[in-house]
Amino acid sequence: MTGIARSISGTIQYTSNQSHRQGAERGRENFQLDVHRDGSRVLAAHCEIDDAPPVVRDVNLRVDADNLPRECFVRIAVGGQFRGSGWFSFSPTEAQCESSTTVEGRVSQRFPLQSPLLAFGNHAIINDAYAMSLYDLSQGPGKQSFFMLLSSPDHRGATGPMIFPVQLAIEYVGEEEIEVIAGRFKARHFRILDVGMPEEHPDYDLWVTADEHYIVLRATVTGYMQTAYELSSYTVVEH
Repeated sequence: MTGIARSISGTIQYTSNQSHRQGAERGRENFQLDVHRDGSRVLAAHCEIDDAPPVVRDVNLRVDADNLPRECFVRIAVGGQFRGSGWFSFSPTEAQCESSTTVEGRVSQRFPLQSPLLAFGNHAIINDAYAMSLYDLSQGPGKQSFFMLLSSPDHRGATGPMIFPVQLAIEYVGEEEIEVIAGRFKARHFRILDVGMPEEHPDYDLWVTADEHYIVLRATVTGYMQTAYELSSYTVVEH
């Protein structure tokens, strides 16, 4: 028996909703979520954005049995060149970052926390979807606000990696059943709104599995981005 109880893996197809390239592939993401027997989870993803300048991102996030982020690793390449890598660690009172980048050089950050950090954004789509677990479903559809930290304020996560604080709102729309490339699923529909980033982030809709794993099924970003994401393969292994 291993320390892992369940592994969920899959792929996400990135496409464009822009009128001149509707449905054109613009990237992809391979992910794996390992649920450990102690209740902790490790979420890893390899992400590729083909749009110039292309971005390649590798992330690995661990949350504890209380679903709180404890550590994360992020490495990014931009335009075919290494951009930076960083390790993040979270205690109830402080977030730390140790990174090395080609722009800022060696970076060491300490960010005080008033309470344990509820979520950390590393820009993988699968990670965005998992952050929807912040929403208290017992309150029903509506809007709730949260504080979290990001590894980059750039909409594509193409800077840093460094600590960036952000306030955002999550709207829960409700449950529905949807069909994606990977199959038919019962989904919870969320929307990310009012993101406090240097450049205004367009509204971001996500449909995730209606279970405790919050696996992304479909996502769309409006505004200038006009991007879409869809789960194209999905595998569950019980250990």
